Amino acid sequence: MRKSFDEQLALLNRELITMGAMCESAIALSAKALIEGDPEMAGRVPELEEAIDQKERDIETLCLKLILQQQPVAKDLRLISAAMKMTTDMERIGDQARDIAEIVTMANITASGDKLHIAEMARAAIKMVTESIDAFVEQDIKLAQAVIDYDDVVDRDFDKVKSALIEMFGHPDSDAEFALDLLMVAKYFERIGDHATNIAEWVVYSITGIHKGEALP
Repeated sequence: MRKSFDEQLALLNRELITMGAMCESAIALSAKALIEGDPEMAGRVPELEEAIDQKERDIETLCLKLILQQQPVAKDLRLISAAMKMTTDMERIGDQARDIAEIVTMANITASGDKLHIAEMARAAIKMVTESIDAFVEQDIKLAQAVIDYDDVVDRDFDKVKSALIEMFGHPDSDAEFALDLLMVAKYFERIGDHATNIAEWVVYSITGIHKGEALP
């Protein structure tokens, strides 16, 4: 019985890794489309987002089977519960990557150049998503905490983007609509960082049984 349970847990880990990789691809593709000003590339993101949605449903089904058929206790149940919570955040990451791609497609904007810090935000967001999933699979509480702490980097990048856009507004020939579109994109990247932080917090819960906001015994 335990061997079968462990095999299904290993499958759950593989499915989470796959879903995380899909999220990373969606973020990277939407960011590249933005930086290169390529609406056609952005048009490939919705298909990825739909695949992420399907993967969420697949993982939820697997988790429910583990709970109903295997009747896990204690740490195993926490791990499965955390996995279900994590897929919700990953699905929302996919949604936000799609939102970024839609802005690129509809507004036909580009954010080339280092001044706007968009590429920095994208790289930081991808790092957080990757490492939060790795922390779950490896049950690495230190890595999970590092992801939580790294959210400050994404927040600082967001502040840099805002400052750059405010500077743009100071020019007489500035394009207000363009600036607002880029601000929305930056906000989506900032939210992706928040969701990666949520994932890392669920990793901590799966290991310790304590979620953020609860006092340690």
